[in-house]
Amino acid sequence: MAISSPENRQSPMRWLVVAVPYIWLALFFAAPFLIIVKISLSDTAIAMPPYVPVFDGFSRIGDFFSQLDFENYIFLTEDPLYVEAYLSSLRIAAISTGLLLLIGYPMALAMARAPSTIRPTLVMLVILPFWTSFLIRVYAWIGILKPEGLLTVLFQTIGILGPDQQVNIFRTDTSVFIGMVYSYLPFMVLPLYAALEKLDATLLEAAADLGCPPWKAFWKITFPLSLPGVIAGSMICFIPITGEFVIPDLLGGAQTLMIGKTLWTEFFGNRDWPLASAVAVLLLLVLVVPIAIFQNQQKKVA
Repeated sequence: MAISSPENRQSPMRWLVVAVPYIWLALFFAAPFLIIVKISLSDTAIAMPPYVPVFDGFSRIGDFFSQLDFENYIFLTEDPLYVEAYLSSLRIAAISTGLLLLIGYPMALAMARAPSTIRPTLVMLVILPFWTSFLIRVYAWIGILKPEGLLTVLFQTIGILGPDQQVNIFRTDTSVFIGMVYSYLPFMVLPLYAALEKLDATLLEAAADLGCPPWKAFWKITFPLSLPGVIAGSMICFIPITGEFVIPDLLGGAQTLMIGKTLWTEFFGNRDWPLASAVAVLLLLVLVVPIAIFQNQQKKVA
């Protein structure tokens, strides 16, 4: 009579634990994405929903493939508006990520080198903005950056601006970058802090004993060893910034062209669901490369 070992009895439970995240992704990512792909291959119609379904079921696979319509994707590649929107989104995301890295790295380095007794407090201060609604925080920047806002009042008070002068950065790319950096800074600082905190301080001591100046020790030791945090923080910020809608809509002007605003306009303004779905699918394909880089880096860290 065969007796099952504890490992065999636990294997179904282990399989279930591993399957849970895949089931979650299938239900809340794969299934909605397939629906979006289906709508993107449909034709626009004046109805509710405002598109003609490509197929009504999976009973006839041949009919399904014969009805596929790629005209929405062809239109996106030919219309300069959408090409410019994609390129502008990538540009804004790249610049914002660079600014986040320049600001977040010194913050994370200072946190990692602070006394261990105050590090939890510093981490709490970094995540403190999350205790307030994201939308409210962005709206607060409107009151700061608008021409008659708090920034203008401050500069007039300390004498940088005259009584009749105003700060005119609201509804520009500058205000968008300010909003991006403020909103996504914790997502950059925390991965950097996690990587920098693990560094062995004796390596820097050894470098100093061998006559290595601090700036050279930073570029030869600290920065290379923190690259996993740099890559993780950059990807965590770059990917959502590319599709950001709220910040460019509230802080940006008409000249601020990002694919998130274009997507919203097609869905709710023009009610062109097939074209908007095609925009969303192409956006995901554009982000596949950084997502793959991020996942690969996470595997290396693990």
